[in-house]
Amino acid sequence: MNKSDLVDSVAGAADMSKAEAGRAVDAVLDGISGALGSGDSVALVGFGTFSVRHRAAREGRNPQTGEAMHIAASKVPGFKAGKGLKDTVKNS
Repeated sequence: MNKSDLVDSVAGAADMSKAEAGRAVDAVLDGISGALGSGDSVALVGFGTFSVRHRAAREGRNPQTGEAMHIAASKVPGFKAGKGLKDTVKNS
């Protein structure tokens, strides 16, 4: 399912136009992105938790040359599925 399919699904389930559903999906995604951008986590009970995870600096290798290189520390988005989502996937 891509974003367009999600918008169609939301429009059908909520009995709204595709334009309204598109704005609603965009608003939810912007809200999650904004919260993660400011370092907060977003918990949706029964679905899961979006959070910011920290990756430590490490040494890696250039795959073309085999030369050792330093990989800087970074922050990446993470997701941990909730029990409701896990059960839905498990039983489908």
